[in-house]
Amino acid sequence: MKAIWNGAVIAECENTIILEGNHYFPPSAIRSEYFKPSDTRTVCGWKGTACYYDIEVEGSTNRDAAWYYPTASETASNIQNYVAFWRGVTIEEG
Repeated sequence: MKAIWNGAVIAECENTIILEGNHYFPPSAIRSEYFKPSDTRTVCGWKGTACYYDIEVEGSTNRDAAWYYPTASETASNIQNYVAFWRGVTIEEG
């Protein structure tokens, strides 16, 4: 699977974890040069507190377009530190 934004492949791996319709990519699959930590945090009642990344490609920024759970709950421990996307990031088979 590939995560693509603004013409760049920002994450790529053979096996993502699909949860609630989102593909979660392992940390090793992300191309870190495109990811900048964000101060945004949200809380999911069963997964825990999500942290966000801004994605920067070719001088454009997609704010809070990626999220992950650094300390996922026990029931969501399989996605701890895995990264998911929204806000125009497309997921394609690749």
